[in-house]
Amino acid sequence: MSPYKPSILIIDDESGILDSLRILMKKSGFAPETAQGGKAGLEAMKAVEPDIVLTDVRMPQFTGIDILEAAREQDPEMPVILMTAQASLQTAIQAVNQGAFYYIQKPFSNDDMLAICRRAAEYRALRSENKQLKQEIWKRERSRSIEPLGKAKSFVDVLQLARQVAPTESTVLILGESGTGKEVVARFIHELSDRSKGPFYSINCGALPESLLESELFGHIKGSFTGAVRDKQGMFTAAGGGTFFLDEIAEMTPSTQVKLLRVLQEREALPVGGTAPVPVDVRIIAATNRDLDEEMRRGTFRSDLYYRLNVISMQLPPLRSRREDIPLLAEGFLKRLAAARAQTPKRLDESALEAIMAYEWPGNVREMENALEHAVLLSANDTVTVEHLPERVTSRKVQPLITDHVPHNPTLEAIERAYIHWVLQAEGGNKTRAAEVLGIDPSTLYRKLARYDVDTGGPL
Repeated sequence: MSPYKPSILIIDDESGILDSLRILMKKSGFAPETAQGGKAGLEAMKAVEPDIVLTDVRMPQFTGIDILEAAREQDPEMPVILMTAQASLQTAIQAVNQGAFYYIQKPFSNDDMLAICRRAAEYRALRSENKQLKQEIWKRERSRSIEPLGKAKSFVDVLQLARQVAPTESTVLILGESGTGKEVVARFIHELSDRSKGPFYSINCGALPESLLESELFGHIKGSFTGAVRDKQGMFTAAGGGTFFLDEIAEMTPSTQVKLLRVLQEREALPVGGTAPVPVDVRIIAATNRDLDEEMRRGTFRSDLYYRLNVISMQLPPLRSRREDIPLLAEGFLKRLAAARAQTPKRLDESALEAIMAYEWPGNVREMENALEHAVLLSANDTVTVEHLPERVTSRKVQPLITDHVPHNPTLEAIERAYIHWVLQAEGGNKTRAAEVLGIDPSTLYRKLARYDVDTGGPL
């Protein structure tokens, strides 16, 4: 591997000086670029982004001081060396005050010039290392502050994988039951990535009808359909420079899947009613609670899209398999609820803790958070007892899914139908509440109820 050569941009209005300095720098281990005159120098500085700038002071149109000011705006860490044949104390003071690295008078010896340029290169390298170290420290501290709660090995392994993939541009597929915290992990990846300063957009693919979903994702052209009174930017474009989280990806229709595949393959999106694709600069993280292998076998999910999405996959464990995390999560939720109300956090007494440790949590972390919010609202003092928890949590009765006669090898569809029926029963038929526990939009729940022919007759 060849040694690193610091890049140096040499700016002067005399071609002879440019040529001699270029030859000297090249022989001495630098990577020189030259620009004749201040205007060309300003343009080259933006294009080349050099490690060091070596510029004459007196030039027509743009002076070395102009170059120095532009360099400070472009990159405050860039060392700028000024050289002049007509040195003046006033110019030297101005140069130093504005951040010049060095001010050298012509004519100069090659040894003096090389010594200054090497010190500038060392300074640049040191500043870059310091900046990188600060970024690494910031990322570690940021990681600790936003890290999802959990110490169970299965969950810690997921977080470790999330940290590994965060700095990359790879597409990530997050699998897991509803309520396990897939969006929380997606945000964790975004915050640790190089796109963290960009936006984080999320959409539930099952919450909108196909036509509206396509318009939200890809945008539309004025007049492309009734109600399209103006051009609309799609979320893929709006999330430019950031991360786009697609939840419930398996709920996408086949036609929308084709359009998403184009985004992944070509990095461009075609607005509804448009003919010119729009460039897309976004990292995609997708999630689902479905078995995509089964969906592909059924023909409802495209295999080519699956392989594009499944570059990196991670499986979030259900809460019932990480019971050691329940006290930690409960404490975190109680603190968050208290902070939202500017109150002192309440605590769980022994009976309440035993109840939440024994419960199966079919709705996982989301259900647990909702249950604790319910308990906090009912508690009149600083302690949450078992009486404050929802009845479904405190009841030890094992409820059948649909029937006591469970088939030997139930299909995924049968299991989902049974699970939805069970949650609806637990919520007294309240579909809005059931949708929250299931982690899906109410419109998605209604579609599933129609598909599985489940009629609860419960309230909205």
